[in-house]
Amino acid sequence: MDFSDGEPEDFDVDDVIDIDEVEEEVQETSYEVLDATDIETQLNEAISDLQDVLQVTRGVSRILLQKFKWNKDELLEKFYEKPDTEAFLVEAQVLPKEPAPTLPMTPEDECEICCDSAPLSGLACGHKACDMCWGTYLADKIKEGQSEIQCMASDCKLLMEDVKIQSYINDPSLISKYHQLIIRSYVETNKLLSWCPGMNCGKVVKVHYSESRLVVCSCGTQFCFMCGSKAHDPVSCRLLKLWKKKTEELHGKKHATEGYGADDDSFKWLMTNTKDCPKCMVPIEKNGGCNYMLCKNSKCRFQFCWVCMQPWQVHSQAWYECNKYDPAAAVSREKKRAEHHRLIFYYTRYMAHEQSLAFEAKLRRMVRLKVLRMEQLLIPWIDAQYLFKAVDTLVKCRNTMMFSYVFAYFLKRDNNSLIFEANQRDLEKATEELSGFLERDLEKQDYTKLKQMVNDKSSYVDKRRDVLLKHLRDGEEMGVWEFNE
Repeated sequence: MDFSDGEPEDFDVDDVIDIDEVEEEVQETSYEVLDATDIETQLNEAISDLQDVLQVTRGVSRILLQKFKWNKDELLEKFYEKPDTEAFLVEAQVLPKEPAPTLPMTPEDECEICCDSAPLSGLACGHKACDMCWGTYLADKIKEGQSEIQCMASDCKLLMEDVKIQSYINDPSLISKYHQLIIRSYVETNKLLSWCPGMNCGKVVKVHYSESRLVVCSCGTQFCFMCGSKAHDPVSCRLLKLWKKKTEELHGKKHATEGYGADDDSFKWLMTNTKDCPKCMVPIEKNGGCNYMLCKNSKCRFQFCWVCMQPWQVHSQAWYECNKYDPAAAVSREKKRAEHHRLIFYYTRYMAHEQSLAFEAKLRRMVRLKVLRMEQLLIPWIDAQYLFKAVDTLVKCRNTMMFSYVFAYFLKRDNNSLIFEANQRDLEKATEELSGFLERDLEKQDYTKLKQMVNDKSSYVDKRRDVLLKHLRDGEEMGVWEFNE
C-alpha cells in the first residue's frame, strides 16, 4: 500500500540509477529501505515499547509519541523531568484537567448538538453527545487530514484515543484513511524517516543519524534525505535553497542576456554597451539622445536617468544632483552589476550540464539499440551491461558537475578554492570525454576493444568525481570552506 501523498517533484529517468553502482559515499551512509509492512511493524513496536514503560493505554502511547515526533528518548526525558505523572499527561492532553462529574445514568437524554433524544456517550472530560454527532464530527476531522483529534466541545483540549474514534465510525474507508494519516504522521514527523520521491514507490528510507544526505531507494531513486530533492552533492541543502531563490529572481527578470553564454561575444557586447536597470537589473541599451530611461521589463517599468542611474523623479525636483559625483553610489552600482554577471556566469554553466542531462535519455536509447545489435551477433545481454553502467556513471558525474557550479558560486576564493577548481576542471574534462565517446565513437569501435575502452573511461571519470567529493568532504570536516551568502 502506498501511504505517500502527492506527486514527486523534479524526478525523472536520470534520477534512477543502477543499484549495483552505489557510490562510496552512499555505502558509508547507514540506512535501510522500508516497505508498508516494515513501517507498520516499526510503528506498532514503538507504541508497544512506550506503553510498557509508562503503563498507559495503547492510544495514549500513540498520542504521546506523535506529540514528540516519535522521538522516544526525548519523550521519556521530559516525562522523568516531571515529578507529577498526572500533570505530564494533562499537559499532553491525554487526561482532562478536571475529572468528569459523576451523574446519574439515564437510558436516553437530549443531545446538546442535534437536540435529539438518544443514548449519549463521551470522554473522560465529561462531554457527551449521541453516536451520530460523534461520528459526523470525527468523519469531518479525518477528511480534513487530522490524526490528532480533540473533544468536540469548543473549550476542551482532550485528545481522543484511537479505539474511541474507531468505535464511532462505521465506514471502513474512513478507518483506513485514519490509519494512513497516523502512518503519514509517523514518517513525516520523524527526522530519521523520509518518503522516497520516486514515481509510485511508496517506500520509506530510514537513516541511523539525521545528518545523512545522499540515499538510494530500492526502486533505484537517489535523493537527498535532508531536503527530499534529487541528489545535489556537493552543495548543501541551505546553499541550494539560496541558489534557487537567486535564480528564480533571475528568471523573473527575464534578462536580455537569455540565450547567451557568459563567454559569448554577444554577452560581452551587452556588458560593454548596456547598463542594468537599477531596480530589476535587466540590461538596457540606450538608443537615443534623451537620458530619460524606462525599463522595458513589464514587471518593473522603473524610470531612471541614464547618466546618474537615480530615479527620474528627482530630476524635476529641488534636490537634483545629477551633476554631483557620488563615489560610493558608483562603486555600489558597479559591484551590483559585477555580481549580477557573476551569477549569470555560474548559472550558464549550471544550465549547460542540466541540458546535457536531458540529452542523456536519448543516449540511453542509443545504447539500448547498440546492445540489441550486439545480441544479434550472439553477444549476451549480460555481457553488454557495461554500456548502461557507463551511462549511469555519466549521469552521476553530470549531476555532480551541475551542482559543483552552485558550490563554486558561493565559495570564497582562497588556496583551497583553487584546489577545488582544479578538481572541478579535471572532472569536467573527463565527463565531456566520456560523453563524447558514448555519443560519437560508440559505432566506430569493434566489440572486442569497445568494452575495455568504455570501462577505462568510466573508471577514470568516476575516480575524478571521487577525488572532488573527497576533497570537499575533508574540507567540510576541517571547516575550511567559507561562503559568500
